[in-house]
Amino acid sequence: MSVHTNMLRDFESTGTEAAKCPLCRVANPVQALQVKDVLEIIWEETKTTLHSSEVPIWKRGLDIGCIFLALPAIGLLFSLIALWIKLSSRGPVLFRQERVGLGGRNFVCLKFRSMKVGADTQLHKDYLKQLLRSEAPMTKMDINGDPRLIPLGALLRSTGLDELPQLINVLRGDMSLVGPRPCIPYEAEDFLSWQKERFKTLPGLTGLWQVSGKNQTTFNEMINLDIAYVRNKSLWLDIKILLKTVPTLISQVRETRASRRTQILNRAVLSR
Repeated sequence: MSVHTNMLRDFESTGTEAAKCPLCRVANPVQALQVKDVLEIIWEETKTTLHSSEVPIWKRGLDIGCIFLALPAIGLLFSLIALWIKLSSRGPVLFRQERVGLGGRNFVCLKFRSMKVGADTQLHKDYLKQLLRSEAPMTKMDINGDPRLIPLGALLRSTGLDELPQLINVLRGDMSLVGPRPCIPYEAEDFLSWQKERFKTLPGLTGLWQVSGKNQTTFNEMINLDIAYVRNKSLWLDIKILLKTVPTLISQVRETRASRRTQILNRAVLSR
């Protein structure tokens, strides 16, 4: 394994000790690696990908190009969110979780930690299993409020900013900017054979499902949208999905805020 791969893994460290967490030692995490080092890391990690028929070269080029164009904004956001998490709650900045990627192979997915350390994950597992077996919309569990969240954790999740560290997964070739949502292994265990077609492309930060209703769609509708993307993916489709992502996120945040406002008003009326 190359020294650059080790550097990237050090950068991803989520240990609770400050000495193990570069995010606690530098003002701007993006500046911790020189441009030359970043380019060499990307090349080392993606040589196989570039020669693989599983991932089109245009897709890899679009991912890297978009990330580098947005790097100044990404660096600022990354620093501010990391600082807020360290100041507002006990525990690591990053949350690491095994997810299912291309070809059904598992990888370690990175996210900003939006929940308190030691939060019960069984609740989410049971909720997800219930959604998979029902025709209910794929709404997030915390839409009605969740005491497990850290301060502003709900905002991070509703805006998708908690997924910003997955750009590291994109640079490493584990993910793409556009693709199906990376599912958790225990979720994939219940997939039917036809549903596993979604694993024929890299998972993404955004995708056809995310810009096509998301919280209003059922699990089977999500799978059908994922498969439609797998069968029809193209440079132009990826660009269209990326352009639709920000307006869709803004709309989702407004819907979430309106829903919570309604719930607060209803509780106030019932308490009278």
